[in-house]
Amino acid sequence: MRIGPYTLANNVFVAPMAGVTDRPFRQLCRAFGAGHAVSEMVTSRKDLWNSLKTSRRANHDGEPGPVAVQIAGTDAQMMAEAAAYNVERGAQIIDINMGCPAKKVCNKWAGSALMQDEPLALAIAQAVVHACAPHGVPVTLKMRTGWSAAHRNAVTLARAFEDIGVQMLTVHGRTREQGYKGLAEYDTIAAVKAAVRIPVVANGDIVSPQKARAVLAATGADAVMVGRAAQGRPWIFREIAHFLATGTELAPPLVAEVQRALVAHLQDHYALYGEFTGVRSARKHIGWYVRSLPGGEAFRAEMIAIEDSMTQLSAVNRFFEGLAARMDRLPVASAAGMEELAEENT
Repeated sequence: MRIGPYTLANNVFVAPMAGVTDRPFRQLCRAFGAGHAVSEMVTSRKDLWNSLKTSRRANHDGEPGPVAVQIAGTDAQMMAEAAAYNVERGAQIIDINMGCPAKKVCNKWAGSALMQDEPLALAIAQAVVHACAPHGVPVTLKMRTGWSAAHRNAVTLARAFEDIGVQMLTVHGRTREQGYKGLAEYDTIAAVKAAVRIPVVANGDIVSPQKARAVLAATGADAVMVGRAAQGRPWIFREIAHFLATGTELAPPLVAEVQRALVAHLQDHYALYGEFTGVRSARKHIGWYVRSLPGGEAFRAEMIAIEDSMTQLSAVNRFFEGLAARMDRLPVASAAGMEELAEENT
């Protein structure tokens, strides 16, 4: 699996998710076997580049390459400038966001809203490719199947993006109208794959190794991208990669391994966000880890009252030490259970 000059470790990727796939989370997923990780979206607005939020999103300190940064916006020239700005700061791949369904993004005609305006979508892609070409930086793009069920135009756009010079396409198997509701459909992803020669990545409802294999078979895609199912379960990447390679399932991770991974993740998280913001934004990650574990719901409630990092870390260690006294490994997660957990994360 290649993107431009870069050979990736495997074809199991972590999805860019706003408020989730910051550098600590990307590095965690990479450590657990993700072959590629794209940053949460960075705005194309110059006036926000020096903001604390954007500077954190653009933080790649110690991140293994290739460093991929997703940019979002509605103006071709601004997007080209944003691409050049991020390349200067270490981006080795630029990803264009035409897949985000969030209202605050789409109401500004960014994200998946761009699929309603094909000339603008193509102008943006062309401007970004042109800005990246002198640096040898490949451009990738993430989109949906279309704006609505009546307007699925992913195939048309995919052909045009390939002609412009986009080097990889990720397709989420839902329309913007669906958001994250209902079930992802893979026929459109298969049609996109059949229509282009560049790599195509399938995204949407991939919650287990078995589902990943089924989606690859149904779509002919070159890779799968996992989003919500990785929240609190980053080892899903090695589970999928192992299953695709061998056809056998890995045992659930050891409780002690999960404890070490979560503690290291939290320490990295605090270092990026600082004490006040770090403790509060870490709560969602802790909640995702423990939600399906014995005593997890009560522990999630306990987390809300904790306001300093040392107490938070101590509580996490205490929870997992108690769990380790009862079991060596996490309970086996059923496919149905993973579907429910992913649905909770919308």
